[in-house]
Amino acid sequence: MQTSAPDSHNDLRDAMRALCAQFPPDYHRRETYPEEFVDALTREGWLAAMIPEEYGGSGLGLTEASIIMEEVNRCGGNAGHCHGQMYNMGTLLRHGSEKQKQKYLPGIASGALRLQSMAVTEPTTGTDTTKLKTTAVKKGDRYEINGQKVWISRIQHSDLMILLARTTPLSEVKKKSQGLSIFMVDLKEAIGNGMEVRPIANMPGHETNEVFFDNLEIPAENLIGTEGRGFYHILDGLNAERTLIAAECIGDGYWFTEKARAYAGDRVVFDRPIGQNQGVQFPIAKAFVNVEAANLMRFEACRRFDAGQDCGAQANMAKLLASEASWEAANACIQTHGGFGFAREYDVERKFREARLYQVAPISTNLILSYVGEHILDMPRSF
Repeated sequence: MQTSAPDSHNDLRDAMRALCAQFPPDYHRRETYPEEFVDALTREGWLAAMIPEEYGGSGLGLTEASIIMEEVNRCGGNAGHCHGQMYNMGTLLRHGSEKQKQKYLPGIASGALRLQSMAVTEPTTGTDTTKLKTTAVKKGDRYEINGQKVWISRIQHSDLMILLARTTPLSEVKKKSQGLSIFMVDLKEAIGNGMEVRPIANMPGHETNEVFFDNLEIPAENLIGTEGRGFYHILDGLNAERTLIAAECIGDGYWFTEKARAYAGDRVVFDRPIGQNQGVQFPIAKAFVNVEAANLMRFEACRRFDAGQDCGAQANMAKLLASEASWEAANACIQTHGGFGFAREYDVERKFREARLYQVAPISTNLILSYVGEHILDMPRSF
């Protein structure tokens, strides 16, 4: 299947496809965390793509990182199990002290340390991040953490977690975005010593959790960046996150359309391949067109990010377009397969469940539309 992907990274794609080929479809059908696959990605250095060479990484850009994530999904895997390692380290890289970067980044790059988890979302505030209720109170050379988080992924397969908590009460700041701070949490020290983790069973099979903090003590030296500026520190990493998620959705979109195209050509009903029928052919073609369009916006977001330009609009639009295109492709694929689309051995139902997530997380479609309305179209704030 030909695509118009505007990149010249064939060597990167070939290497990723060779690695992914070592893990056939039945491997990804397992209901457990794909430990061996993540280990292989780490061992080959793919998850350290955006870490500078001076800290043991590859020093690549968001463009290359997005291709890595795309290819995982395009080859039938699920990059959601490990994509946190790609973008979570960005907060540390951009805002951590040199001592912190020397302490953590080489280990993250080598795979000795996993930083795959970020604790921001809370049960009562959701995406209204500035009103989060988890507090961090400084007491001498430590901070004491109390509160609750939800939908915090990959804790059980991480060594470190980035935590956003309020260090100044909301009532004492001029802007609600002030007074939030970021901390690095050593999970092995924290769990069972003030931090409790409860897994949440969920539709796409992600390892995600509810987290409770009860007088968890964190060394003051684990504060990343400036106290009270955590919200802004987090924000500048979200463009990378959304662009990488868009790339994963694009990988899914290509997987679905190729799967549907192949099945429609092979499946014969009423003495003709079902792909000869426009009612089958056109939904697949339409889904492919929309995946291609989303792909162009993904690369524009990458280009601007790698050039140090503002890419908020492009990252948000890429994520919206790609998540909707992949979901359209998922529906076309399962409809094309008919009853066989629900059989586990075809993998369509698994990828179908995985694809649905990204219209909700890490930011919902409606919030992206509100961003576009307010910040791009200069319309009144809707919330």
